Amino acid sequence: MRILLVEDEPRVARFIAKGLREQSYAVDIAVDGDAALYKAEIDDYDLIVLDVMIPSRDGFEVCRELRRQGVTTPVLMLTARDAVNDRVAGLDAGADDYLSKPFDFKELLARLRALLRRRESLRTESLRVDDLTINTRNHTVERSGRNISLTAKEYSLLEFFVLNAGKLVGRDEIGRHVWDENFDPFSNVIDVYVRRLRKKIDEGSNRPLIHTRRREGYVFSGEAKGGNV
Repeated sequence: MRILLVEDEPRVARFIAKGLREQSYAVDIAVDGDAALYKAEIDDYDLIVLDVMIPSRDGFEVCRELRRQGVTTPVLMLTARDAVNDRVAGLDAGADDYLSKPFDFKELLARLRALLRRRESLRTESLRVDDLTINTRNHTVERSGRNISLTAKEYSLLEFFVLNAGKLVGRDEIGRHVWDENFDPFSNVIDVYVRRLRKKIDEGSNRPLIHTRRREGYVFSGEAKGGNV
């Protein structure tokens, strides 16, 4: 899952981004309203965390402009202002949820999970493909009763595959949703992580789940697919 964090205070932005990355989210940071709108236009995000008090255009204006442009990405607003009128203004601008500063990071994570669950592709905390099950709340993975230990990035890649099970996904699409803006599309890092993930989840099984389509991408499925490497 890729998140756009819009926050102009460097210390706060670093704290939130670090915590989110530790939870397997890819995070891009924008420090003002114009940068936020630009990033939202050129990249695909699964969720936007938007501070209200930011330079150039405030969070209310950014949210209104996103909705005017037809961007339906869930928006969680952050603000140090806790007045009812401010919360109403944020929701009326098109925000999906509102969190006042200071906040407990666990609450932020819970609200993000709730927003993501509202999307049709993530209705439950437990997702299953064939004999593999992942828990999107605590990031545990099992296959045929065997616990599988993954790094944060490996888990993020696996979750993306599971959410798109049965579909052909290209490297560009994987890069947009699993890695942040620092990702080098000309590197082989995706292939490296796919090989690591394949080794971990397919160990001891005669049914591979990750299938490679040469020059096209990958299909995650328990059914046999042609073109495996």
